[in-house]
Amino acid sequence: MATETLKSDTGAGGTSVIRRVLLDNGALSALVVLVVAMSLLSGDFLTTQNLLNVGVQAAVTAILAFGVTFVIVSAGIDLSVGSVAALSATVLAWSATSAGVPVVLAVVLAIVTGIACGFVNGALISYGKLPPFIATLAMLSIARGLSLVISQGSPIAFPDSVSRLGDTLGGWLPVPVLVMIAMGLITALILGRTFIGRSMYAIGGNEEAARLSGLRVKRQKIVIYALSGLFAAVAGIVLASRLVSAQPQAAQGYELDAIAAVVIGGASLAGGVGKASGTLIGALILAVLRNGLNLLSVSAFWQQVVIGVVIALAVLLDTLRRKAGSGAASSAGTAPGAPGSGRRGALKFAGAALAVALVVGAVSYFNSGSSGGTKKVGMSLSTLNNPFFVQMKEGAQAEAEKAGIDLTVTDAQNDASQQANQLQNFTSSGVSSIIVNPVDSDAVGPGVRSANKADIPVIAADRGVNKADTATLVASDNVAGGKLAADALADKLGGKGSIVILQGTAGTSASRERGAGFAEGLKAYPDIKVVAKQPADFDRTKGLDVMTNLIQSHPGVTGVFAENDEMALGAVKALGSKAGKSVSVVGFDGTPDGLKAVEAGTLYASVAQQPAELGKIAVQNAVKAAKDEKVASTVKVPVKVVTRENVADFS
Repeated sequence: MATETLKSDTGAGGTSVIRRVLLDNGALSALVVLVVAMSLLSGDFLTTQNLLNVGVQAAVTAILAFGVTFVIVSAGIDLSVGSVAALSATVLAWSATSAGVPVVLAVVLAIVTGIACGFVNGALISYGKLPPFIATLAMLSIARGLSLVISQGSPIAFPDSVSRLGDTLGGWLPVPVLVMIAMGLITALILGRTFIGRSMYAIGGNEEAARLSGLRVKRQKIVIYALSGLFAAVAGIVLASRLVSAQPQAAQGYELDAIAAVVIGGASLAGGVGKASGTLIGALILAVLRNGLNLLSVSAFWQQVVIGVVIALAVLLDTLRRKAGSGAASSAGTAPGAPGSGRRGALKFAGAALAVALVVGAVSYFNSGSSGGTKKVGMSLSTLNNPFFVQMKEGAQAEAEKAGIDLTVTDAQNDASQQANQLQNFTSSGVSSIIVNPVDSDAVGPGVRSANKADIPVIAADRGVNKADTATLVASDNVAGGKLAADALADKLGGKGSIVILQGTAGTSASRERGAGFAEGLKAYPDIKVVAKQPADFDRTKGLDVMTNLIQSHPGVTGVFAENDEMALGAVKALGSKAGKSVSVVGFDGTPDGLKAVEAGTLYASVAQQPAELGKIAVQNAVKAAKDEKVASTVKVPVKVVTRENVADFS
């Protein structure tokens, strides 16, 4: 009887262990499912190079998320980590280049900057009694603003010695992955083996009880947020190293990815729960999603939907796991910290890891090699939140369909690091050629150099690429276009007047080049005074708001130059009846809405670039380059000033 009972228990226990491995590791289960799904759907996913790409792309998010883990475990929130990362990298680059500070000291200053930002967050929360959401939201704005002030809105070259953090060891092992692992181990050590780590769990579980137990909660919170700032600084340095430049607009939105990674990894926003391994898995889930969706040619717009749905499902799975776990614990009567429970947890984790290895190995065996012989071209656009680039995409897609090639278009969302990830994904998937419309000409260099090493020709579209080889540049001349805009506006104003300039997204090469061309052209008209310059981020709504504010302080303005049509249309809306009468507005791009406004007379002129034609020519050259046919080093798409007199030729 005893033997039969033992056998029965052992058999039931074996089944239970398998079931509990999946239930007790909800995030890990979700990652396994994702890896299997992506491997089955794309033969390019489960290759050594692509898996290393996933690791690199997860690194910055994971390092940020490790710092955020401390905050969330203690029932707080930190929305400032993305901006603090950008500020720390900017401080490092500026101090090492412009200020002439030794590189080692510059790195120390960057780290101190991150810690100081976290310290201020903690002080505002502990002693200023501000809610964490408000305090860190304020720091988000302050740190981003300081980054723009220090850099003057332009990227700053990163020191070569520090940029090695973005390289590889032995030509294959990415340093960012090693940094991520090191920071993960430090996080696990702090959470599991230190007084401050235990304090985080105590504060998150019940802050009042922690205070009554003798913990100096206010001081502990300052240390916790300072740690978050330190990790953000490290993440910023790693990110800038990958891009070989400090981008003042880098890591925008990364705070949301970091929070999502922590929550997906099993932490509770209510506090008291969370671990480093779960956070790492959460960051990997996000990286696998983005990488896999790129490889599968999923629409850039649908990618955001899919990522949101998967995040929700992963958290739901984890919630169900917790409910099942609490029920099992109460029925078994075994406390989580009871003797032997740690050993069983380790065995379960090892079993889960073994399951992952077996699944990945099996899928790799049956799904080795590339996904087929179809000629593929990858196209990374700086943004699709702009009609100009939407038209470029449409022109490229029409030409690709005509040529019978598979064109994958991705949206970098004006994020240089996201574009670097997309170029890595294209390179590892073995596309025939790549078309890139850079967010920034310098930051895109490392990604293009990786494609160069893989003998994949790269076509630059609209903006050039620095410090890397491209087969050709298909572009309108932004500087020449800026000069044409200056001449057109000056001619309309009769060579005198006061004007305002609406600038594009700070740090982008398009904004710099158009602004430089306009300023150069304006030198010929000394009686025209620029009374204000303000960024409106190439956005119509922001153009409306900024122009509304500028009218209040400069009511006598007679002209407006906007670095794209979207901002120009926002300015027209703000000016109301003045637009086209007492105030002349000149835009840039020649978008359909811009041309309609020119025809209506509210917009005086627009510098038309013919984006659909640009996309078409880029694809034509990409196909030629893939066939090793000769292409011109530069292909210029003509730009013209469109006014009411000639708008019919463009409409």
